[in-house]
Amino acid sequence: MFSELAFNIFQESINTYHVKDDVYQEFVNPYPKDKIEHLLYRKNWIDTVQWHYEDIIRDPSINPEDALDLKRKIDASNQDRTDLVEYIDSYFLNKYQSVEVRGDATINTESPAWAIDRLSILALKIYHMQEEANRTDASPEHLKKCNEKLQVLLEQRKDLSTAIDQLLADIESGNKYMKVYKQMKMYNDDELNPVLRGQKG
Repeated sequence: MFSELAFNIFQESINTYHVKDDVYQEFVNPYPKDKIEHLLYRKNWIDTVQWHYEDIIRDPSINPEDALDLKRKIDASNQDRTDLVEYIDSYFLNKYQSVEVRGDATINTESPAWAIDRLSILALKIYHMQEEANRTDASPEHLKKCNEKLQVLLEQRKDLSTAIDQLLADIESGNKYMKVYKQMKMYNDDELNPVLRGQKG
C-alpha cells in the first residue's frame, strides 16, 4: 500500500534528522531523484525542519532579529513544502494519465499529495508524542495524557492511511479523477502582497 511506503519513509527521515537534531544540519537524500521515494523523503525533511523552527521561534527569550530570521525561514519552508506537494501530485497525474475515467466519476475534496502531506505531519506528531509518553522526568499524569493522545494519533494514522489508499484505488479504477490547482500563495509575490508592492519603485 502506498500509505505504508510513505509512512515508512517519513519515519526514516524523522529518525535520521534526530540523530543530530539540528535545523542547520546537511540534508542528504538517500533515494534516486527519479523515484517517488526521493520526493517523499524530501517532503518530510522539510516538514521536520520546520517543526523545529516552530519550536525555536516560540522561545520567549529569543532575540528579535533571530526571530525575524526564523520567520523568513519558515516562510521559505512553507513555499518549499507547497512545491513538493505539487511535485508529488505531478507524479500521480503522470501515473494515472491513461486511466479511463468513468462518466459518473467524482472529484475528491483534496488531491492525493495533500492527503500525504497530512500523513507526513501526522508522522511527526506521533514521533514527538511518543517521546513525551516515554519521558522519565515527567509526572504520571503527563505520561498518561500523552499516552492517551498517542493512541488517538495512531488511530488517526490508520484512518488517514486507509483513506489515502482508497483514494488512489478509486483514481486507478476511474471512479474518481484528479484535478490539481496550483497553490496561489500571495505573501511572497511582490505584485500580490501590498507591503512588498509598496517597496518597489
